[in-house]
Amino acid sequence: MNEKQFNEIDPRHHTTKIKRMLDDLVKHLREDAQKVTEPKAQALFEMSAEVLGGLHKAFDDYEANAEAGMRHSQA
Repeated sequence: MNEKQFNEIDPRHHTTKIKRMLDDLVKHLREDAQKVTEPKAQALFEMSAEVLGGLHKAFDDYEANAEAGMRHSQA
């Protein structure tokens, strides 16, 4: 994965790490949903993956706005 490197005081340093963890958890949940046969567990795992995917998008949106804000402040 080609990730930008940010200084530790830059929030994007942390959001990048959190997004990676969310990706791993979403992948794990989806894999587990395929392994279990109990429909309620499958639904729980899939719904959890969807919610975490939405959270990942929120982090993406934050980073995009932070990047735009930094470009404006540097101009």
